Formats: sequence, C-alpha cells, structure tokens
Amino acid sequence: MIDWKQIDTVLLDMDGTLLDLNFDNYFWKEFVPLKFAEQRGLSIEIAKQQLQPRFKSMEGQLEWYCLDYWSNALQLDIAALKTEISELIAVLPHVLEFLEKLKLSSRKVVLVTNAHRDSLSLKMQKTALQHYFDDIISSHDVGLPKEHQGFWQALQTMQVFENHNTVLIDDSLAVLHSAKQFGIMHLVSISKPDSQLPSREITDYHAIEDFRALMDGL
Repeated sequence: MIDWKQIDTVLLDMDGTLLDLNFDNYFWKEFVPLKFAEQRGLSIEIAKQQLQPRFKSMEGQLEWYCLDYWSNALQLDIAALKTEISELIAVLPHVLEFLEKLKLSSRKVVLVTNAHRDSLSLKMQKTALQHYFDDIISSHDVGLPKEHQGFWQALQTMQVFENHNTVLIDDSLAVLHSAKQFGIMHLVSISKPDSQLPSREITDYHAIEDFRALMDGL
C-alpha cells in the first residue's frame, strides 16, 4: 500500500486515526446533549433536535472544532465536560506498534489535528503519545481547519515537506480531499475510526482498518 522507501514525512491525524473516535462521538452526540438538556430543563430528545442542526452548520469550519466557541454558544464548560468522561479516551489497536516503528526510522513524524489545544492537551495527558512526534500542529495554531487549502500552505511553510514523499493518514474524507487537492501524493484513510461502529466502505483512497496493514517495509 505504501512504498516506505519513498516516504520522508508522515502526517498523522489524531481523532479517529490514532485515537478511538468513540470518545468524540459519544461526547457530542450523547454527553453534551445530556448536559444541555439538564441545564435548560429539556428532554434529551428535544436537546438533540436543537443541537444537531447547530453542529451540522459548523462542520468543516474551525468553529466546529473550537471548545471556546461551543462553550460560549451553549453556555457549557466544554473542556471541563471532556475531562469528566476522559476515561473513554483510548488509543486504537496497533497504533503504538506503528508509532514505535516510525520512531525508529529516520522519517519526520508530525501530528496534524483539527483538535482545539485544550482537547489536544487532555488527550496527550491521557495517552502519552506526544513523544512519538517531531511536532504537533493544531489547526487552531494556523487559524484554518485541515479542510481548507490554506492550512496545507501554512503547514508546508512550517514543516518544509515535499508533496511527493509525504503521506497523510486521516479518517476524514473531507480532509483527504483537501490534501489531495493541495498535491500530497500518498493518502491513506481509516475505515474503522470508531471501535463501536462497523467499518466504513471507502473507495476514494487506500483504506486500512488498523495500522498492521502499513507495517510491511517500514
């Protein structure tokens, strides 16, 4: 799937790629609506009906990933709520083996995430993955989400990678489409970002269910 001899730079997404997306799905689909309902004296069903279009309208924008934005919009302490259920934060299967092999190679390894810095800090605190990366870039540092071409332009200035010998591994098809448009040559999708949901059928990109599929030749 990847000829590792051609790869100098590895760009890795976090949520749904290295970490189980079950945490984020549960948080936004169940826990936030529950707290929103409690705060306003609503049923959980009504809370979900009110929140779903608000969430949908922000998809692909930096605000969707911004804890400060949602804290203000919903009058909830989103960072604190994430801490309440932080026991659900988990590394996906075979990620550690893959990262260990990458660390032993001479390749540059960069975490590129849309996660807000507060969420990123909590997840690194819980998983201790930070020492595997040469750098960690949040789209909030750039001011644009990964779905936007300007993110990749800024990242290339910051990291000095060549499109032809860089691989991006990400569970978001919208992000992979954006990276493809920018010219990154090697793109891999994650077909099972949430351990509690079935694998997705992905046809646009090489897709893996877990990182064992990428270890040959690394």
